[in-house]
Amino acid sequence: MLTSQITEAQFIKEKSINAQIGYGLSVPYDSADAIVNDGFFAQGEFVLKATSWVEFRPYAGFILTNSDGKDLDDNPTDEKAESKAFLLGSKARVRAPIPWIAPYFEIGIGASIGRFETLTAFDNIDKSGIIYHIPISFGLELGRNNNTDIGLSYYFQPSVEQFVGAFAIGITFPLKNN
Repeated sequence: MLTSQITEAQFIKEKSINAQIGYGLSVPYDSADAIVNDGFFAQGEFVLKATSWVEFRPYAGFILTNSDGKDLDDNPTDEKAESKAFLLGSKARVRAPIPWIAPYFEIGIGASIGRFETLTAFDNIDKSGIIYHIPISFGLELGRNNNTDIGLSYYFQPSVEQFVGAFAIGITFPLKNN
């Protein structure tokens, strides 16, 4: 009698949803005046935990920033970097598996879909559509099970000569595993 046994490796150990909300910002790569335009940021992530220190995070979110016509010294300026975009992509998180306070770093690739304006002494870009971005984030996971995080997220958008980012707070909700 021939017996066959199939074993299936479970690559993903846990699944959860992370919801983030925060203070958004957009900054041009080059500027004669020091400017930072601000606004709103929100994002949701599907967290796929591979090990206690590596997670994969497909995400969807949006950022809305507007210029107030002033630089960081509160002087009037015509320079601005505005984004009104939907963010979509995936990133990998490397974290220290420590209860209560765990530092992390993320990097990935994604797309921004929306309207982007970068007006400086060096650039005059007004673009709508889909562009690529490179997300980079770092922060701390807090709490006994690290279900709350606080961090800085940046999305570098080379084709429009600006980056957008956020100071965000997130909460993770575990999903029932089968």
